[in-house]
Amino acid sequence: MRRPTVLPLTAALVIALAAPAHAAATAGPAPALDRAALRKAVTVRPGDGASGVVAEVHKDGRTWLGTSGDIVSGKRVSPDAHFRIGSITKPMEAVILLQLSAEGRIDLDDTVQQHLPGLLPEGRFEPITVRQLLNHSSGLPQDFEGAPPTSPDDDIERRFDYLTFDEMIALTLHPEGRPAPGPRFAPGTRQEYNSFGYRVAGKLIEEITGHPFQHEVTTRILRPLGMGETRAAVPGRSTPVPRPYLPGYMPRSSGELVDVNVQGGLPASMTSTTGDLDRFVSGLFDGRLLRPAQAAELFTVPKGADGEPLPYANPSNCNAGPAEGTACYSVGLMYVPLPDGSVLWGKTGSDPGYRAGVFASRDLSRRVVYATGTSSSANGVPAVAQRLALAAFGG
Repeated sequence: MRRPTVLPLTAALVIALAAPAHAAATAGPAPALDRAALRKAVTVRPGDGASGVVAEVHKDGRTWLGTSGDIVSGKRVSPDAHFRIGSITKPMEAVILLQLSAEGRIDLDDTVQQHLPGLLPEGRFEPITVRQLLNHSSGLPQDFEGAPPTSPDDDIERRFDYLTFDEMIALTLHPEGRPAPGPRFAPGTRQEYNSFGYRVAGKLIEEITGHPFQHEVTTRILRPLGMGETRAAVPGRSTPVPRPYLPGYMPRSSGELVDVNVQGGLPASMTSTTGDLDRFVSGLFDGRLLRPAQAAELFTVPKGADGEPLPYANPSNCNAGPAEGTACYSVGLMYVPLPDGSVLWGKTGSDPGYRAGVFASRDLSRRVVYATGTSSSANGVPAVAQRLALAAFGG
């Protein structure tokens, strides 16, 4: 729906890039963390495409919190700033379905067609299991596949739209004025990151429980983990990011930057803080949300009949898997190896004006959460995130 384009930064923005970074940290010596390197990592630089940063790092019992100021307004950014988390809600959707599996209300080997008959047009799509939805091996089309690209100005105006899971599914599978998309590959034969599969997963949650997604995520995840600063989208409305917030901007075709903190989104859209996302990954990995059998799905990439990880549809997009060019996503999470041989699991997310990520080692001794407000339409992993990982964990 929103196709990124690269636009030059304005002269005022380039001058503002010199804004200093601010940091708050726990007291006492911290040999496990290089705080100076972390402060430098989150300082916005020319070419970052970022307007501000908020980050939280935990390593071997030590904690560091840091921010950079908003380079557009020149204002300070609070370490408690709220931001939009984009696809970091996908692990939450996965958790809910894994919980429903533990409750015997669904089996991950059940097909979508069993639970949602008629949703996927018969004859166009082969049977797709719930597990394949969640581990990105379904072969379903992408959101709005085949739609013409949109302009930056259109994207800015459309940020107020709110679409239900049903509307997303209908607009993708039954588009007007162009051919309906088919499968990208046979289910279970490859892996390709697929947001549309999680729209179907969201619909599945609502169908099985009889409740809106917002109700299920609040009662099953947010309240049990004490995530009091995390807000689910309000159905049918556009809402602002709660204060204090990390500003995020989108550039018009003229280069003018627009603060896009007010947005509509989807039923699974959320705002959060670094502290709450750290609570989420901690509760996810320490067993508070899932039983062992279901938690194992978080750390298992899909394999083929030969017992080897599935090939990734575009190897250059998933070169951090257990083997080069193979699957790097499990049910809800992403596998990221570090140079010292250790592994982080987590998820990135992006919404208009925002990019964020949360990653942790399985034993939770290493955890990092970050968010950037954007100042350009550039895509890809934020440079700030790469610098932060290097400063925190050496890679």
